[in-house]
Amino acid sequence: MIKFIKTTALLLLVVIITSCNSVRVVSDYDKNASFNNYKTFAFFKTGIDKAEISDLDKRRILRAIETELMAKGFTKSDNPDLLVSIFTKSSERINVFNNGFGPGFGWGWGWGWSPFLWNNFNTTSVSRSSEGSLYIDLIDAKKKELVWQGTGSGYLVTRNMEKKEARIKEFVTNIMEKYPPGMGGK
Repeated sequence: MIKFIKTTALLLLVVIITSCNSVRVVSDYDKNASFNNYKTFAFFKTGIDKAEISDLDKRRILRAIETELMAKGFTKSDNPDLLVSIFTKSSERINVFNNGFGPGFGWGWGWGWSPFLWNNFNTTSVSRSSEGSLYIDLIDAKKKELVWQGTGSGYLVTRNMEKKEARIKEFVTNIMEKYPPGMGGK
C-alpha cells in the first residue's frame, strides 16, 4: 500500500513538472493564402510596439523569429511579402497543493494495528508561477491581411536570464514548427 502511494505521488509530480515545462501550441491560417509565394519578411513595428513586455524580451523574441524564418528560407527585406507582428499575454497562477491522505490504514500510537488512523501527512503548499502566451502574426504585406497566426502558451521563466532566453527560443521554435500550414508543420 505504501509503495503504491509513493509511486502514485511520484507519477503525479512528474506529470505536474512536465506539464509546466511544455509549450502548448495552436495555429490558424487563411486557407486562400498562397504560402509558397512568401519569400521575404520584415517586422511590423507598429504591432510590435503594442506588445506589453520589456524591450529586451521583444528583441529576444524577434531574434528567435528571425532565426526560425531564415532557417525556412526567408530573407529579411525592405519590401517584404510578409509582415511579422507579435502580441503577448501573461497571468499569475497560484497553485495550492494539499497532499494529505486523510483516514487510512497504519500503525497506531499505542501498540497494534488501527484501520482508521488519521495520518500526520496533511500539509498544504502554495506556489506562484507566471503563465504566458505569445502570438506570432504573419500579415500579407500587399493586402494588409492576417494570413497566419501561431500561439504558444506555457510557464514563463523570469529570474534566470539564460533560462529565460532558452524558454523564449523554445516558445518561438514550437510555434514556428506549425508554419507553413500543410507543408511539414506539425
